[in-house]
Amino acid sequence: MAHFNPIARSRAFVWSRPIGGLGSYEELISTAGATVDRSSVELSVVLPCHNAGPQLEAFIGSLRENFDPGVPTEIIVVSDGSTDETLRIAGDLASDTVRVFHYPDRLGKGHALRVGLNQARGDYVAFIDSDGDIDPEAIVPFFSLMRLYQPDIVLGSKRHPMSQVDYPALRRFLSWLYHIIGRVLFRIKVRDTQTGLKLIRRDVLAAVLPRMFEKRYAFDLELLVVARRLGFTRILEAPVKIRYRFSSNVNPTAAFLILLDTAAIFYRRYILNSYGPAAGVRRRAWWPSRDGKTRPREATEPTRSGPARSQPR
Repeated sequence: MAHFNPIARSRAFVWSRPIGGLGSYEELISTAGATVDRSSVELSVVLPCHNAGPQLEAFIGSLRENFDPGVPTEIIVVSDGSTDETLRIAGDLASDTVRVFHYPDRLGKGHALRVGLNQARGDYVAFIDSDGDIDPEAIVPFFSLMRLYQPDIVLGSKRHPMSQVDYPALRRFLSWLYHIIGRVLFRIKVRDTQTGLKLIRRDVLAAVLPRMFEKRYAFDLELLVVARRLGFTRILEAPVKIRYRFSSNVNPTAAFLILLDTAAIFYRRYILNSYGPAAGVRRRAWWPSRDGKTRPREATEPTRSGPARSQPR
């Protein structure tokens, strides 16, 4: 059993600025007593969904099977205006390690991600499409890469040489075309911006998310554009395994909206300069210490003249 907690907005981390553009949403709270200290969560995984239906339970089960028992982890399900049994299924799964958020109107995948990422408490935060196309076993090697190299972002790439993807020719062409657009307009030096699996360090998310506006298709691109603008350029591309389902279809309307959202990012980036760092703002940077662990240190925001330089404590 679970019940709704209207507009639950607890935060365990201070954002670089307030996060705007989020409407009211509710958290489905489990009536069972908590057994995990949520303040100690190391990994948060956000699952945006709309009318996911019965496959949501199977996907969450598969995701849990791939978690390292030694890593405190939470799953955050965000229902983007679902009208089928998704909310009931998610409610049955709600617990201290599976948090469920919902709002009545369908506002887009980007909005669902912003809600979920806003609520995440982990030191590292991932998001993955909940439609089952992407094999959730990738979470483990992604997390290992993050711990080993401490990049700003680890992202899944269909175009990675080791990826296993059964991809239609049209989709392959559209992916390549969008890659060219992102590279030319924004100088994003990755081969695939749109695969729905990414893992982000908490301090990077704290700086980037409050500057984002996207609610629909181009959320992933805007994430990378803002990160690059703020000097977070250490990005690792990792292989993914995609089982050919592609429950979301690319139709002419969707393609047009993607281009429209991309044009809006271009306008905000180069005309309005909405993504730039505020004067005097300092961001948290993570640096490896001699014992192999990471320690937070202060670092100034990058400027037009070059990347940020670390400052002594």
